[in-house]
Amino acid sequence: MADGLQALTEKEKQTLRLLLEGHDAKSMARHLDLSVHTINERLRDARRKLSVSTSKEAARLLRQGEAAPQSLGDTRFGDAPPPPIDQQSGQPSTEPPSPPKTAWAIGGLAMIPFLVTLLALSAPTQAPQAGTPLAVAAAPVTETPVTRAASAFLALLDASNWQESWDATGESFQSLNTVAAWQAASEQARVPLGRMLSRQLLSEADVPAPPKGYRMVRFRTDFENKRGATETVSLDREGDSWKVVGIYIQ
Repeated sequence: MADGLQALTEKEKQTLRLLLEGHDAKSMARHLDLSVHTINERLRDARRKLSVSTSKEAARLLRQGEAAPQSLGDTRFGDAPPPPIDQQSGQPSTEPPSPPKTAWAIGGLAMIPFLVTLLALSAPTQAPQAGTPLAVAAAPVTETPVTRAASAFLALLDASNWQESWDATGESFQSLNTVAAWQAASEQARVPLGRMLSRQLLSEADVPAPPKGYRMVRFRTDFENKRGATETVSLDREGDSWKVVGIYIQ
């Protein structure tokens, strides 16, 4: 599997990650401004390289590979990522790099697969963008047990209550993030945003990503030092409660 993952191009990985976020071929084509034929070609090539029969299985293998612990010893926050390598020639790509994002991505889902948080300056995935169409029907914007759990979690972050916020996360999140790592990442990424001024619920959607799907809740939030931020919280059902398994602040 490792050889197959290394053989994937960044464009093929990008397509598989969008599949994990709930997109189908048509919505991926719209999102990337490509034809459906091109999307299907990427998925077919990815299946061939990973020796699997379905695109969902290819996406699952990519998620597993990217979720492996990564060494952070030589990476400092804010360092520019190394130039991408062209998969065909093995030489540094001549394509201009994508502009860095200033987002906070933490968790155990495929879209945020780090053992400890690196801001998306070096993240290899595309997190959900505000207004990005999902291949799912969004529920009416009303309060539900899922949105209440997401709001309660964000309130803990607003209060810098790192221990209780970590306690509110799911098993997949906690298996990849210790309390100390969570606190360090939060102090680096959440605290500078300042006091929360207002928060509006935008949407709740069911994302059918493997292995069993999850719920995605999105808010529009004004912070003291950042207005118009989008907070995306992903939750999974564990027993009778909803647990946070990922958070992305953009």
